[in-house]
Amino acid sequence: MGVAVAPPPSFLSRERTVASPAFNRWLVPPAALAIHLCIGMAYGFSVFWLPLSRVVGGAAPKDCPADMSFLSTIVATDCDWKISWLGWTFTLFFVLLGSSAAIFGHWLETAGPRKAGLAAAFCWCGGLLISALGVSLHQIWMLWFGSGVIGGIGLGLGYISPVSTLIKWFPDRRGLATGLAIMGFGGGAMIGAPLADKLMGVFATPTSPGVWQTFVALAAIYFVFMVSGALGYRVPPEGWAPKGWTPPAPAANALVTHRHVHLDVAWKTPQFWLLWGVLCLNVSAGIGVLGMASPMLQEVFGGRLIGLDVGFDQLSPDQKKQIAAIAAGFTGLLSLCNIGGRIGWASASDAFGRKGTYAIFFVAGLLLYGAVPFAAKGGVVFLFVLLFAVIITMYGGGFATIPAYLADIFGTHYVGAIHGRLLTAWSTAGVLGPVLVNYIREYQLSIGVPREAAYNQTMYVLAGLLLLGLVCNLLVRPVNEKYYMTDEEVAAAKKTSVAAVREEEKEPHADFEDYIEDELEPPTEPVAAIRSRGNGAISPVLLLAWAAVGIPLAWGVSMTVLKALALFH
Repeated sequence: MGVAVAPPPSFLSRERTVASPAFNRWLVPPAALAIHLCIGMAYGFSVFWLPLSRVVGGAAPKDCPADMSFLSTIVATDCDWKISWLGWTFTLFFVLLGSSAAIFGHWLETAGPRKAGLAAAFCWCGGLLISALGVSLHQIWMLWFGSGVIGGIGLGLGYISPVSTLIKWFPDRRGLATGLAIMGFGGGAMIGAPLADKLMGVFATPTSPGVWQTFVALAAIYFVFMVSGALGYRVPPEGWAPKGWTPPAPAANALVTHRHVHLDVAWKTPQFWLLWGVLCLNVSAGIGVLGMASPMLQEVFGGRLIGLDVGFDQLSPDQKKQIAAIAAGFTGLLSLCNIGGRIGWASASDAFGRKGTYAIFFVAGLLLYGAVPFAAKGGVVFLFVLLFAVIITMYGGGFATIPAYLADIFGTHYVGAIHGRLLTAWSTAGVLGPVLVNYIREYQLSIGVPREAAYNQTMYVLAGLLLLGLVCNLLVRPVNEKYYMTDEEVAAAKKTSVAAVREEEKEPHADFEDYIEDELEPPTEPVAAIRSRGNGAISPVLLLAWAAVGIPLAWGVSMTVLKALALFH
């Protein structure tokens, strides 16, 4: 009677992504960036709104009849789409991002980053193709469904796919690692928006703005990058640690644990909901400003942006075009600050601690938002711009710091799934922030407040949100002992022995018993070689991987800097 032999794991399985001895851990960040720079184009989708609002009527958009029903409107082919309708795609992006990250986070932890990254590629790029068909047929519901729903699911999967992996590869630099990847999401629009603009210029015809062809081209380009990134993911063997690194003693930072909280338990802890509030309130304040950055600068300073002492309403159409170009530079500068904050503040959190970094965000933010009305009243454009530049670095830094904060509090085993659930705070903030800014502005204008002062009350309300966020952050404490997984539960989850788990809590080590090579054979190299896994030498593959994401990012930054220079002319 023969012995049954287990079939080898599939190519997409998590087991097949365990790193080989020669693997360099610095190959993981460019793999994550390859995905995040693609899905980050969600921030740049507004580049399509104006061309899509003029498909039927051209320079003079043709409105749908006022008495047309909603269902008739979304399938009509003889009238143009309103920009407000198109904007629902943007809302769907972030609602679906948060909800899909929450739903699929646990699956990602077991399926592995390769499978999740490939699923993100098919959803995001497939959504673009559905949108292309919708634009070609002039069916806005297909745009909502394609990019908004299917693409939004791809956003959620792509956003969280590298988080757990990077934290495990960089236990010594958690903030830097997650900052590098999440920086890409903030910078994706800097590449995608000017690229889309150039592609529409190539594909445009007298009867078509070239949008659907641009969607197809972007889908093809993004698919190559996202699949390459997904296939580039590797995970370290259980218990791996960088060569020469030892974890800090628990007493050194009471908030940093070497134990683990289960996903199904984490959301029941007060720490989870406090951190949910921390992220939601920080993002609500920042995203509200980002959404209104261009009109805010124009309405607050009006003609002073071009050397005229007149308000916005007194400007001629040509003068309004001039200040709109300057405001576009302001928006570009904020994009740079967004990505700079993601890598800068996340890296700084390795030194300041996650709780200390968020305390800086909230205290400094309170002061900065409170100073904005005074800068506006004094007419000091440079100070106004500087205040918001710093504010937006902290907005971006909040996104990049929260995964490491979660790993500190709840451990690393389920951090990707816990992060996915916490991203529902982003979905909430994506509605709360813009609604606050837009409706307070409209109310101020309705009661006769001048345009240049219409945002003052908004700044104070946003400062109030940051005060609440500060309170939430100050209340964060270490997780109660009762919430931690037992050694037996951790051993079962990691498919290892209790003895190995207990040893790992003392000092990370290479787990030989359960180590899985691609061929499912035990390692034969000495302990020192296993411990150095992930510290490989610089190679042509490493340089090529960083060039593949670095060159497009540098191009996007250069295009944004050129626009931002208009602010200072």
